[in-house]
Amino acid sequence: MSTPPTPPSDPGPANEALLSQRTALILLMAAFFSTVVGVLTLLSTGGTAGALLAGLAAFGGCTIGLHSLIGR
Repeated sequence: MSTPPTPPSDPGPANEALLSQRTALILLMAAFFSTVVGVLTLLSTGGTAGALLAGLAAFGGCTIGLHSLIGR
């Protein structure tokens, strides 16, 4: 009889998170704020394209702003 192979003790990158908690928080908050900006722009102007552009611009601005505000 042969013994079954033993699993490796260090599984490697499988245990590492794809994003840090800080990065996930920044992206989640930026997505929330940009959605609010997009919806308010849509309700204000009625134009879908303008609301989408406003939301995308807000996402970029919020990401940069939150990156500088939330410490490491």
